[in-house]
Order: sequence, then structure tokens, then C-alpha cells
Amino acid sequence: MRVTILGCTGGVAANLRTTCLMLDSDILIDAGTGAGDLTLDEMLRIDTVFLTHSHLDHVALLPMLADVVGPRRNTPLTVYALPETIAILAQHMFNFRLWPDYTALPSPDKPYVIFHPVAVGQTVELAGRRISPLPVRHAVPGVAYQLDSGKASFVFSGDTTYHAPFWEALNAIGNLRYLMIETTFLNHNTAGAEASGHMRPELLAQGLKHLNKPVRLLITHMEPGNEDATMAEIQAAAGAFKPEKLKRGQVFEF
Repeated sequence: MRVTILGCTGGVAANLRTTCLMLDSDILIDAGTGAGDLTLDEMLRIDTVFLTHSHLDHVALLPMLADVVGPRRNTPLTVYALPETIAILAQHMFNFRLWPDYTALPSPDKPYVIFHPVAVGQTVELAGRRISPLPVRHAVPGVAYQLDSGKASFVFSGDTTYHAPFWEALNAIGNLRYLMIETTFLNHNTAGAEASGHMRPELLAQGLKHLNKPVRLLITHMEPGNEDATMAEIQAAAGAFKPEKLKRGQVFEF
């Protein structure tokens, strides 16, 4: 399995893209603005999208992706997400007001998009690749995802604050190699982190104390302009894990 980082920031600016990972060449994990850097041919190879949650920086390009590839495909784009996420997108995005409802167009029996609900602990297997939702705690319902090749696993936290069940789930993964985890706010912004369900370096360190295995620690979703300060705080709090600032374009094979 191969993960390509298309976007990994908490906001947009020149050369900054919001969250989107490409698994091999046919699956996206989230559909933030990073998806817009794919060529049309690359977009046409995407068969499946897994969403962590409904926030715009993680789903913004989904309707545009459907719009571009739908008329050029013979099969619909399959989107896996929590039932709550599906309901939010149906009400607020694919509603004929913000965007056409491609779950019913061009016809109900041949739509451009099909949603499938997921649940924590229920693995989806696609061509031998196992993708499992893990528990997180955010301002809206969300999940993390474990991407398991059999040989090794890559976990992407999605958006979450400290949540003990998430760290318990990590400890249960025998072949965990990579942990891509958000750390959005600086430590002083305790109120903002609590209200929005995001991580601070101190909360990340709290979770890492419970991790019972070594991992390659990849930091994502930092606020634009605060990356260096955030990484400095992470280094001070959890330097033993050798945290790395994730970069757009990085590729991980496992």
C-alpha cells in the first residue's frame, strides 16, 4: 500500500492544501483542497473516498470531484463515512442549493455518488486492503482510519482532541508503523482547542505517554503561520518520538 500526501494543513494559502490523502491510485482519504492538484486522469482513477468527518477543509473538493468525473465514468464514486457525516452532506452540500445532489443525478438508478455508512470497529476491505474506522472526539462526529496492508499499518487521526479510546485502539494494532496525527493549536489556546475538539502539543504528549510501541510520528493540520512554533512545542513535549512535520507530496509505502 502507498499513501501520497496531497494536503496536510489546517488552512489554505499559496502552496498550502487542506487534508487529502491518496491511497494507492484509486482511494482518497478525505477530500480537502489537496484533491485539486490531481490531474483529470488521476481523478478518473479514484473509485472510493473515505471521509473522517464533515468539516469543509476535509470535504470541500468532494462535490467538484463528483462533478468532473461523474460524466466520464461508468460507475459511481463510492463514499464511505459515518451516518452523521452522510446526513450533514445531504442536508448542506448535495442539496440542489449549495451543489447538485449527485446521489440522485443524473438519475436515481445511476447516480454519480453513492454513500456507504461506516462504524468504528467495522473494517472495509478493498482488494486486500483493510481500512478500519477508529474512535476520536471532535466538534462533530468523526473517525480516524487505520490503513492496513497486512505487513504494516498507517493510522490517520482525522481531527480529534485527546481521546483515550483512540490511544487504546492504537495499542491494539500489532503492525502499527505510521501515526499521522493532527496538532492544530498552540498550547496557550486551551479554550480554542477544547471548543473545537482539536489537539495541542500538551494533549498530544498526554496521548503518546499511553502508546506502548514505537511509531513514525507525522504531524498534520497545523495552523498556517504557526507551524514552526507548534513543532517547537511538540518537540519540547514529545521529542522522544522524533516528531516530523508532514509535507505535501510525501509518499509512504508499507
